[in-house]
Parts: sequence; C-alpha cells; structure tokens
Amino acid sequence: MLKAGVLGAGHLGKIHLKLLKQSDKYELIGFYDADHENAKKVAEEFGYRAYSDLDELIADADMIDVVTPTLSHFEVAKKVISAGKHLFIEKPITNTFEEAEELIALAEKHGVKGQVGHVERFNPAFQSVANRIENPMFIEAHRLAEFNPRGTDVPVVLDLMIHDIDVILSVVQSEVKNMNASGVSVISDTPDIANARIEFENGCVANLTASRISMKNMRKSRFFQRDAYISVDFLEKVCEVVKMKDAPEDPDDFAMILQNAEGVKKQIYFDNPSVSPNNAILDELETFADAIVEDQEPVVTLSQGAKALQIANQIIASFSK
Repeated sequence: MLKAGVLGAGHLGKIHLKLLKQSDKYELIGFYDADHENAKKVAEEFGYRAYSDLDELIADADMIDVVTPTLSHFEVAKKVISAGKHLFIEKPITNTFEEAEELIALAEKHGVKGQVGHVERFNPAFQSVANRIENPMFIEAHRLAEFNPRGTDVPVVLDLMIHDIDVILSVVQSEVKNMNASGVSVISDTPDIANARIEFENGCVANLTASRISMKNMRKSRFFQRDAYISVDFLEKVCEVVKMKDAPEDPDDFAMILQNAEGVKKQIYFDNPSVSPNNAILDELETFADAIVEDQEPVVTLSQGAKALQIANQIIASFSK
C-alpha cells in the first residue's frame, strides 16, 4: 500500500481524506492544513492525524494529494516533487502555464509521477462512450451551476469550463487553430458566464458555455461525428448514442429512415451502452496508485492538465480583446 498524505482539508479535501482512508490501495497517514484551527477540528471529528509541519508529512508519504486553492499549487507541488514524492493535484494544475511546464520538467528530473484531478474523465457516463467518440467534428458543451460563493475567486473558465476543455482535448486529436470567446461578470469580480468557440486544425469545432449563476444545474456535452451523435449527461450520469447506417432494401414498419437530396437512405438506430455506477474521485485516486505501482502513465498526466490550463487561460485572455 502506498502511504498517502493530503494537503488541504477544506470541502473537497475532506472528501479526498475519506476516500483515501477507505481505499485498499493507500494507507492514509494524515493531512496538513495551513488553517490550524480547521486542522484541529477535522482531526478531532474524523480521527485523521493532523501534521503541524508540511515537510514532515511529505517526508513520511509516498504520494501527496494536493487539494488547496489554485494559487498555492505551484509552490507546494514543487516541494512535493523535489522531495521525490508522487503528486496528485486538483485542477487546474497551477495558476499559469509556465508554472505547469516547470512542474512537468521537475517531475521528469526526479522520476516521479503526477496526475491532475480532472474528475470528469472518470464520470461513468463519459467512460461508457469514450471509446465510441471517433473523430468528432462538432462538439457542444454546457456546464451550468447555481451560484455558490466557493470558487468565485477565479473566472468561471477555471472553475467550471476547464472540465469540458480537458474532456474535449482528450477526444480531439488535433491542435487548436483558432478561438473566440466572451465573458460577462454579473456578481463576481471575474466572469460568471463564458462562451468559447474553439476551432481545431482538423476542422473540428467545439462550442463551450459555462455559467455559475444559473437557475438549475446542467453538465451536458454532445459529440457529432460521421454517422453518429453521442450525448453525455455528466450530472445525471446517462448517455445516448444515435447512429446511422445504410437503410435495408425492405425496412420494417417501425424503422426510422432518412433520405437525403441524392436519394441515399439511412436508418437511424439507438445503441446506448450501459453505465456502471462508480465513485469518480475514488477511481481517479486509485488509478493513480495503479500507475505508480505498475510504472504506467497516469490517466490525466501533468502535460494534459497543463494543456487544458493553457487553453483556459487563452480563453480568459481573449475576453479583454
């Protein structure tokens, strides 16, 4: 079992602590939180060991799980990697792309593995159709959330949209060619609503919308590709696959047939895979343990986390143009 330590015991940090404690792939040795009053409270309530010194926690652990505000990611991650310890770090990986590049180089130098917490990659609805998404040419993503003061210290692109950016980059095997974006600040100092249109070199276009002041929650993406439409509801954890094939000569009465102007007939049919329930956060932590033990590439590498951050920051920069 890998000895795991957690840095940060806020809302998400407490979830990570609980899951690491119940995992049979880790031995949770304790946590460190800069807010000593909160650390004391969490230790007393849940029985986890609260380290008073971060360096001591790093020294005792094989892996450090960083669940702190983004602005602190770079400095603590550097400390973890420089100590030769493996790093799981919540998204976004760092505050700037340059910081992320430095962490990548440092991890390579010290021979440690790193994974970024882009949890939607482990959403069971997405996982059930990921291998069916092949060369999508149009993608539409909506990520809408009711207002929550937590997270409003960063633009909605880094708070919410970055999830969809990472998912899209994982299925579109092409470089970004062009992008246009707009953002509006409604209640925060940074944009609360944002829309981005990303054009890729291979012709794929992705249209992303994110809002944190909506009346209802929505996390849905649609992927359009040759002869197929794939819908993923990340919130409800359901998916839909609509495919087309050449229509038979003698279709049955209930077959759905489309005919284009050239007279070509296609039959529409549904091919929905089953979705197996899971705990996505536990899965991302445990696959990282597997990557460490088996010396394999993590599911979401530091480089992939850096690329998602780079695109997110380019979107934010375009707001002021």
